[in-house]
Formats: sequence, structure tokens, C-alpha cells
Amino acid sequence: MSAAPAPQHRTYTWHDPQPTAEAIQRLSGLEVLQGIGDGTLPAPPAMDTLAIEPVEIEPGRVVFELTPTGRHYSALGTVHGGVLAPLADNALGACVYTSLPAGTGYTTQGIDVTFLRPVTIETGRTRCEGTALDVGRRTAYATAAITDLAGRPLARPPPPA
Repeated sequence: MSAAPAPQHRTYTWHDPQPTAEAIQRLSGLEVLQGIGDGTLPAPPAMDTLAIEPVEIEPGRVVFELTPTGRHYSALGTVHGGVLAPLADNALGACVYTSLPAGTGYTTQGIDVTFLRPVTIETGRTRCEGTALDVGRRTAYATAAITDLAGRPLARPPPPA
């Protein structure tokens, strides 16, 4: 019987989210997200925890990226769907948020992701593009797709019923 592998360790930092929460009262959603993207506002701690990075932010469209590491793995040796779903959720919420005025909050009503192929460290950096399709007064609809940097689909919304 072989010995168990040595435990891995990780240290990361995050910032107090209060400055961002305060900025939400005076800046539009687009301005808040641009501030997070350029580093003038702290990213939400959950993004730091999972190492999700905003890379493109424009009205109605955002791109977040994540580089898979061993800390993202399930017992099967692939990135856990519970890591990829928040990547999609960040993109879905943020693309809608780019259309909202100052002082407006939002919450995700639902998320449905279909995983198309396993994601591993060898996959390399993954990209999730979120696009707002319909933003109304009380609800919004957005879509997001996760790809590798070559554009190969890794996860997307399920096909229509």
C-alpha cells in the first residue's frame, strides 16, 4: 500500500469588500465592474478564493478567466463543476450588471450549465463570456459559455427544450 500524497498548501489574499459595496451606491454597474477590472475597486472575495479574473468588461458583455490548478480538482482529477458554475455565474451576473444604474442590486434567479468535456490543468486557462440578452425592469436573461483559449467549448447553457 502506498503512502498518501503530501498535503498541498495555498496562501492567498483578499480585500475587504466594503469599498466596492459603498461604490455600488454611487457608480453604475458598468463603472463598478470596470473599477474591479482595473484594480481601483477590490474584487469580491469569492473571486479571489477561486482565482477568477475579469479580463473584458463592456456594456452587456463580460469575460472572466480562470487558470485551473490542483486546488480546483474533484476526486476524479478534473476541475470540479462547482468551480466552473461560479465562473459562469460571475459572467452571467456581471454582464447584466453592466446595464444597471447606481444603487441597483441584483441576484441570480437560476443557473443551468451543461458540461461538455473535462477541464484539467492541461486544458490551460479557461474563458467564460457572458452576454446580456434581455434586461428588463425586474428580470434579465443572459447567457454564458466557457471555452479554452483556442475557443473549444467546455461548458454552455443546455440546448432549448
